[in-house]
Amino acid sequence: MDTYANILLITIPIFLVLIIIEISYGVWKNDLKHSYMDTISSLSSGFTNLMVDILGLGIIILSYPFFYERLKVIELEESVLLYFIAFVCVDFASYCHHRLKHSINIFWNMHVIHHSSEEFNLACALRQSITNNLGIGILFLIPAALLGVPHQIIIILGPLHLFGQFWYHTRHIGKLGWLEYILVTPSQHRVHHAINKEYIDKNLAAIFCVWDRAFGTFQEELDDVPCVYGTLKPVQTWNPLLINFQHLSYLIEDAWHTKNIGDKFKIWFMPTGWRPKDIIDKIPRKIVKNVYAQEKYKPKYSLLHKVFVSFHFLILNIVLYIFLSSFGDLTFADKMAYLILIFSTIFSFSSIMDGFKWSVSFEFIRISIGILIIIFQEELLLTYNQPILIFLFSYLLISILLNFLVLRSVPARILQEIR
Repeated sequence: MDTYANILLITIPIFLVLIIIEISYGVWKNDLKHSYMDTISSLSSGFTNLMVDILGLGIIILSYPFFYERLKVIELEESVLLYFIAFVCVDFASYCHHRLKHSINIFWNMHVIHHSSEEFNLACALRQSITNNLGIGILFLIPAALLGVPHQIIIILGPLHLFGQFWYHTRHIGKLGWLEYILVTPSQHRVHHAINKEYIDKNLAAIFCVWDRAFGTFQEELDDVPCVYGTLKPVQTWNPLLINFQHLSYLIEDAWHTKNIGDKFKIWFMPTGWRPKDIIDKIPRKIVKNVYAQEKYKPKYSLLHKVFVSFHFLILNIVLYIFLSSFGDLTFADKMAYLILIFSTIFSFSSIMDGFKWSVSFEFIRISIGILIIIFQEELLLTYNQPILIFLFSYLLISILLNFLVLRSVPARILQEIR
């Protein structure tokens, strides 16, 4: 994990610079593909996923070494060929796991956040789930185990395979000729994120598009069918933590209220979108029927609210840098403290931008708990690092002032509608 932290210290700035370049290009061309809070929500989602990954908070049901030791038929020597075979196996496993998420209700919860943006841009690539680490996908790496691919190589190629999926989340690159027959391209992935009936659940591959072409899930981007992005059940929130569990909460609610005992169990393993018949009218949910008439979730904000979010997001970037650069020296308690700080900050400011009635009060509670931890917690390494301590304490004090300003603006200027 120390190595992974060092890799992230390099890749995160690169991703952010590329996103800034995409935004700048869009402004220059008068064709901006970003909206302010959508982009912040996407980047914040990336932070939550990063924290869960680097802290190893997933549930490992079965591990790759378990299959490798028991199933390997041959054992190839380390070579370029071995790495190529391993990469193809990882890509095939990714396709299968991805298809599972799009096919079964319970697994869709692990992926819905990636599709929740109603925009499509490089920031959208970072919308990743915090519930994705259940170890289910490891089953699709059995071919790699049979071929004797060591787990050390899988560990190396995993992040590279993930990072290789970043570049094609853009609307500024058209079709790429002969590459369209080999690699997943921006054109193909635009189709994947679209909710048009012609495009839904298509183009599930990650790097090599041959899987889609071979297994019948390929769809070319059509000139006369413009892509419309989002989900058929719009999430209607900027809060990545709520999005992560929204679909799961729907499944729980439906399973609880249906009177059919069989449906209480059946709902989890049915195709995505399936609901028991007896609760469809009882608990209606908004579904996009005409994608071309879709109204994007885009509340109006004052300048104050944008300053409020920008301040917290800037601090998050600094805190994340401190966290990653000192990762190897941190105790478990310190790591959990950073996790709580980052998660609670994202939950708080995104809830305020959603206009939840309780959000401003929650922010005051968050700040108060943070100050009390800094004052009374003696076991945290950060309490012995005076510059970091002063930085965090100053951040929380400024947060109080900003929250009072937001509170004063609530009656007249907050959002179009307070929930």
